[in-house]
Amino acid sequence: MSLDEDARWLEWVTKQFESIAGDDKEIDLDEFKTALKVKESFFAERFFALFDSDGSSSISLDELLKALDLLIHGNETDKLRFLFQVYDVDGQSWQRRLTENTLGCVWSLLSQLFLPAGSGSIDPDELRTVLKSCLRESAISLPEEKLDDLTLALFESADKDNSGSITFEELKAELENFPEVMENLTISAANWLKPPDLDQKKRQTPRYLTRAYWQNNSRKLLFLGVYASLSVLLFVGAVLRHHYGGAWFMVAKGCGQCLNFNCTFVMVLMLRRCLTWLRATWVLRILPLDQNILLHQIVGYAVLGYSLVHTAAHIFNFVRLSESSGYSLWEYLLTTRPGIGWVRGTASVTGVVLQVLICLMVLCSSTFVRRSGHFEVFYWSHLSYVWVWALLVVHCANFWKWFVVPGLVFLLEKIVGIAVSRIGGLYIVEVNLLPSKVTHLVIKRPQFFHFKPGDYVYINIPVIAKYEWHPFTISSAPEQSGTALWLHVRSMGQWTNRLYEYFRQAEGPELGPKRLATSLRNRRQLMKAQVHITHRSLSISASGATLISHPAQNCPNCNYSWCENIKDSDMKLRKVDFIWINRDQKSFEWFVSLLTKLEMDQADEEPEGRFLEMHMYMTSALSKNDMKAIGLQMALDLLAKKEKRDSITGLRTRTQPGRPEWGKVFQKVSEEKKGKVHVFYCGSPALAKVIKAQCEHFGFNFYKENF
Repeated sequence: MSLDEDARWLEWVTKQFESIAGDDKEIDLDEFKTALKVKESFFAERFFALFDSDGSSSISLDELLKALDLLIHGNETDKLRFLFQVYDVDGQSWQRRLTENTLGCVWSLLSQLFLPAGSGSIDPDELRTVLKSCLRESAISLPEEKLDDLTLALFESADKDNSGSITFEELKAELENFPEVMENLTISAANWLKPPDLDQKKRQTPRYLTRAYWQNNSRKLLFLGVYASLSVLLFVGAVLRHHYGGAWFMVAKGCGQCLNFNCTFVMVLMLRRCLTWLRATWVLRILPLDQNILLHQIVGYAVLGYSLVHTAAHIFNFVRLSESSGYSLWEYLLTTRPGIGWVRGTASVTGVVLQVLICLMVLCSSTFVRRSGHFEVFYWSHLSYVWVWALLVVHCANFWKWFVVPGLVFLLEKIVGIAVSRIGGLYIVEVNLLPSKVTHLVIKRPQFFHFKPGDYVYINIPVIAKYEWHPFTISSAPEQSGTALWLHVRSMGQWTNRLYEYFRQAEGPELGPKRLATSLRNRRQLMKAQVHITHRSLSISASGATLISHPAQNCPNCNYSWCENIKDSDMKLRKVDFIWINRDQKSFEWFVSLLTKLEMDQADEEPEGRFLEMHMYMTSALSKNDMKAIGLQMALDLLAKKEKRDSITGLRTRTQPGRPEWGKVFQKVSEEKKGKVHVFYCGSPALAKVIKAQCEHFGFNFYKENF
């Protein structure tokens, strides 16, 4: 900690002490826990015992500050000695209390390792017991034989003199081989006790004003700029043409002209087949076609805004007209008597109905409605766009001129979609229910159906929801043999949960959790699936297991090898970092076979020449910075180096515990200088924001996938 942080921290501790201590100017154990926000009872009690230098069962401010001064300003040896004292638990009563909780065996080991009161050494059986408990703490399941291997690896490495037991000096020497562990052990206890609001971040420039944000979103921002400019021109032009009607009439006409454009353009952004075709052309380099749904939402909100202002302006204008004409306000609004409009004076009536429909559509398309288990509300309310367009033709004399061409294209798309769905239905031919509620669908691949890595499809399964279409990234490789198309669907919403539960119930308890395949043959009509492919802009995706994998060809007479059917555009890709984060161990089973094959294909390559580098993270496992996982992580590292294989997944890549430090991950990628970096992500929206912010900081392009 810097001197400034030191002063601020001590000030915080003093204030906390004074607010907690009360009139007696002393704090007991419970007050100590509250003041320093220490969650672990073990740490709180040991710190309290060491801070209570006079053994009075209470701590004065002087005692607290003296101890903290040692921790902050002491050298590495002082801090390490203090931590040794924390784990040096004397007496059998402490041992009994510790073993009553899930961390007991860990702390029991540490108390014996770090200057224990007993024999001062640890034997293999004790070490095995501790590692077994650590595995349970990290939610890692390994066979007994693997646990024996872990114990033996750590014990043999630490027992330098082959005495059959590990002394404190031997363990200390072993810890020095693991810098991350040593850094954690010798870290200032002040960092453990630091208040959460100590690191007060300076006011940073909003991300929307940073240079990186503008570079990474240049196409979208350029498009929105042109869109806004066009809206202004349309508004101003209409206002100037209707200056004779007064201010409110001018505003109504300006908004009406913008509505003519936006009510048509909002449909253009959902012409999926046309947009898919455009993605394969040069247009993609100019327009943000991959963000069409976001732009559709923006234009939808613009329609709502323009319609509200348009309606309000007309109401104010009708109030003015009612004062000088023979019609009342309600007649202007709800009847055809004033004769306003080009079809039998129905402009006002149709306008009121349009306003209600538009508000209803926007309300029912909100995230709250779509993700709260009521997707059908969104779907059926959104179908009212047909009535909106019909009413707009009647409401406005010029709307048909804006609508005729896009409307014909929209109609043609619908006809083509219906025709395709009726020609040779697609069927789900196999289903695998995977851990973490993931449904692996194997769909009959249509004839002449071609796709690229990174493409995704919209899928409709009538037995689950007759009218719902949902996008998912294709997880099978294009060159994969056979006529099947793979999708891996994570259960994260109403539709995906219904899909998983449907097959789980059909599977039955007697079939076990492995495979549900041939039983679908008798129910093909029920499991008919409709698929519409959507091409992405780039040729690589790491959102699941969609990785480019070209089989190498080897010359029988020499060591030369090559790959066939690789286009020049594919060779622009120089390296892939595949980062896979799972909560539990079972989730790694999804693609282990594929990842193992990819590792084997690159086994003979030099590290600097390998195309794919994998990074596996298991969030349920305690990280290397967690005191409860020190022994386990040391053992896993040692065994992985010995067997050249990870104990958790069986891959050569070592599974890392905890979550990635994204700043360090992206910093490493940036320093490799392999060229322009594109980051493909699929997962939770919360993590997407974090990764997108990091991408903007490092100048990487960010793409969110559907999985």
